[in-house]
Amino acid sequence: MTSVYFIGICGTAMATLAAMLKRQGLRVRGSDAHAYPPMDSFLAAQGITPRLGYDADHLGDDIDVVVIGNAVSRGNPEVEAVLSRRLRYVSLPEMVRERFLRNARPIVVAGTHGKTTTTSMTAWALVESGADPGFLAGGIPRNFGASYRLGGSDLFVIEGDEYDSAFFDKTAKFLKYLPFVAVVGNLEFDHADIYPDLPVLRLAFRRFLALVPANGRVLLGHDDPGARELRDAAYCRVETFGLEPGADWRAVGVEQGPDRTRFDVVREGEAVACVDLPMIGSFNVRNALAAVAAGAAVGVSPEASAAALGRFAGVRRRLDFCGIGRGVSVYDDFAHHPTAVRETVAAVRTASEDGRVWAVFEPRSATSCRRVFQGAYAEALAAADEVLVAPVFRSALPAGERLSETRLVEDLTAAGTRARHCATIEAIGDTIVSEAREGDRVVLMSNGDFGGLRDTLCRRLGASSPPADA
Repeated sequence: MTSVYFIGICGTAMATLAAMLKRQGLRVRGSDAHAYPPMDSFLAAQGITPRLGYDADHLGDDIDVVVIGNAVSRGNPEVEAVLSRRLRYVSLPEMVRERFLRNARPIVVAGTHGKTTTTSMTAWALVESGADPGFLAGGIPRNFGASYRLGGSDLFVIEGDEYDSAFFDKTAKFLKYLPFVAVVGNLEFDHADIYPDLPVLRLAFRRFLALVPANGRVLLGHDDPGARELRDAAYCRVETFGLEPGADWRAVGVEQGPDRTRFDVVREGEAVACVDLPMIGSFNVRNALAAVAAGAAVGVSPEASAAALGRFAGVRRRLDFCGIGRGVSVYDDFAHHPTAVRETVAAVRTASEDGRVWAVFEPRSATSCRRVFQGAYAEALAAADEVLVAPVFRSALPAGERLSETRLVEDLTAAGTRARHCATIEAIGDTIVSEAREGDRVVLMSNGDFGGLRDTLCRRLGASSPPADA
């Protein structure tokens, strides 16, 4: 194989895989409907120029294999050409498995929340310890400045996504990843467009854990009932991590400051390390614990992992501090599931001291746009002082299925939280700029680019630019 073509190359994972294959010396080309940030500039830096629009003529005669992204489907002219010409095609996770995981000891990080941060923390801890792993994450860790690394050892840390693989393979991506160490921090219902209910989603996770060999390791989030219930699916040693009593790996003595969190790591009753994490939020304590436990599973001492985590600079768009303008702090976060929204608001509340917390929420993901979590979002956002709700991104959904912004605002108001629905992204920016005052903390929550609100808001407030990558 010397030449690879990507259909849907501008997706985060697709662009990252394209760059990884190019680094291995393959000829890489691809197309997408649009070239959009941040992956357009990422691809340009890799020397890859996507063809815009889908056209069967883009597929030349010198292509050895086509990677078909899960955002494209039958009817796409390039997909139709691949099938008609009987070209070899694979899904993204299949290509990752065969090129990077087949001869590796993969550490696969799964769960409803925290995958990207835990993957990044684990990779950083292993790199700093000298283990020289490769990694592939669904975001950009600031310590690396890239979403992947090609390592020199047989260790590879990868984010295990439960979303489907391609139009021709509706099984979860993580079932392709040959886990040697499997981490599941939590398990809640999500991806309503793929999974009809929680039992079907839980079955995918049970199948994932059943793939770990007898000499491997399964690490489960002790504080989450959904993760704990997966224990009997494993055929290897199982360990748990969390803040609550009974966890094999436990964080004790947690001290949360405005921008750092300190805690001791206790393993089976014995103190083994102290972490001084430059991040906030109880969820990040659990993520860090998982990273320490995953490192230990492949021979990295807890002390070495803890020391590395003290220098972990975070991940873009994961409770990402953007800066302060006019005394107003701005954060950007990927939160879109009700639990993630609640945890994010709680973390910002911990750091808010005397100021107000503004929760600015865009229902954008396939699940958050649906009514399935209508009440749960009201409960999750109620801890904020000010809530601004953006328009539902997938407005084409039938009214009976679509999340009601009006109902969300009514429920929050009834609970005593000041909430408003803004008809446009511009109106959200206007409201914050005119009403936010010194000491307030504003957190933007969306799994998309939120119409560029982050950069617009920072510019209008005169906030400092986002921190440079380490």
